[in-house]
Amino acid sequence: MMPLPPSTRVYLACGATDMRKGFDGLAVMVQQVLEHSPHCGALFAFHGKRGDLIKLLWFDGQGMCLFSKRMDRGKFVWPMTKTGKVSLTSAQLSMLLEGIDWRRPERTTAPLLTG
Repeated sequence: MMPLPPSTRVYLACGATDMRKGFDGLAVMVQQVLEHSPHCGALFAFHGKRGDLIKLLWFDGQGMCLFSKRMDRGKFVWPMTKTGKVSLTSAQLSMLLEGIDWRRPERTTAPLLTG
């Protein structure tokens, strides 16, 4: 995954997005649906109907970056909300991009003894 500054905000556009959209189409969605400026430094994530493709739009200070990832098997875990957007931490984004259910990650067993 690309290195993001720790303070980077991450927003998911809930619902399906037309994956034929590029820089300009996704930037318009950021303004209209997510109600943010695409140049604010936040990372915006979109996914298609099938759920196996994700696109990330990010302004790095010099220009717009567009990244995409397609899962060979499985689908990305995507929320459905009435607000149309969800905010994530960078750790949750990493889990999402790995195909892990970031909403309820399974923790390893806690150690029985300390020290």
